[in-house]
Amino acid sequence: MSGMQRLLLDTQSVEFGLLNDWQRDFPLLSRPFDHIASCVGWSEQRVIDLYLDWVTAGAVSRVGAVFAPGRLGAGALVALRVAPERLEEVAARVSAETAVNHNYEREHAFNLWFVASASDGLALQALVRRIERDTGCSALILPMEEEFHIDLGFDLSGKAATRRVQDGCRAHDEQDRACAMPQLERQLFAALQAGLPIVSQPWAHLGRRVGLNEGMVIETVARALEDGLIRRFGVVVRHRELGIGSNAMCVWDIPDALAGSLGRQLAAQPGVTLCYRRRRCLPHWRYNLFCMIHGSAREAVQAQRDEMARAIGLDRWPHAVLFSGRRFKQRGARYLATKPERDHGE
Repeated sequence: MSGMQRLLLDTQSVEFGLLNDWQRDFPLLSRPFDHIASCVGWSEQRVIDLYLDWVTAGAVSRVGAVFAPGRLGAGALVALRVAPERLEEVAARVSAETAVNHNYEREHAFNLWFVASASDGLALQALVRRIERDTGCSALILPMEEEFHIDLGFDLSGKAATRRVQDGCRAHDEQDRACAMPQLERQLFAALQAGLPIVSQPWAHLGRRVGLNEGMVIETVARALEDGLIRRFGVVVRHRELGIGSNAMCVWDIPDALAGSLGRQLAAQPGVTLCYRRRRCLPHWRYNLFCMIHGSAREAVQAQRDEMARAIGLDRWPHAVLFSGRRFKQRGARYLATKPERDHGE
């Protein structure tokens, strides 16, 4: 058992709280890490050092913003059918795209699944076409059509919590243009995509990079949170490094008229970490309702999936379970172009 896995067993420890409790509601203060330190009785530098250690180790992707899908640009889930002997080669080509944030092997004929983000629909289509051209693999492009539960944090305690289920809302798909916003805000959000600098005064540090003072940076982020452009702001963890090594993408072919109601019921089930409706891609992909379930053991994830499907009566419709295999890339979405940078943990 790794040190990070042992940490998760002690849910009363300060370290566990620093990982779990600050995934949202991050302090919008000049010295946020000092505020967090005061809450746990530590020094500011000790807190900063620990977060930096976790980023270096890959357990924390970043401290920063999770942007709402479709608000800064266009995005889609994309699947490729790859010959097993070429999987690593094709995965490396996909991961080389800056606009690709998640890239996983999954147990299905379409065995490579990635999430791509871009400034607008035209850029997203161009990205997928480049990958098809270079790999010789045809892609399924599955844009989101309705979201029910999207990245509001990852409860490491395993306790059932009250779920915040989103009202159905139309997401931008790969045809949509990026939203218009002032250039200074675009520069700020582009810089923020990689995460907040983990330093004593991170907002001021970020502001110097884009020509804004600290107060304007904090105000802009606060406004984006209130508006829903930023879904949450805080610690973004990597589940595999924390011992949560099994995840399943569970899908159903639900009649369109019922997908919204059933999706909201599914999203409210304990253990569902993501839930949304995506466009079908017939004849190769019939499924429109998706959810993600994460756990430490495959058997437990499968049992949880079966129980929630039974409770809602979902399995009367065609369904499938796609467990993940290798993870080739995981980081935050990059909708806006910025200078080249090094990604931690890839």
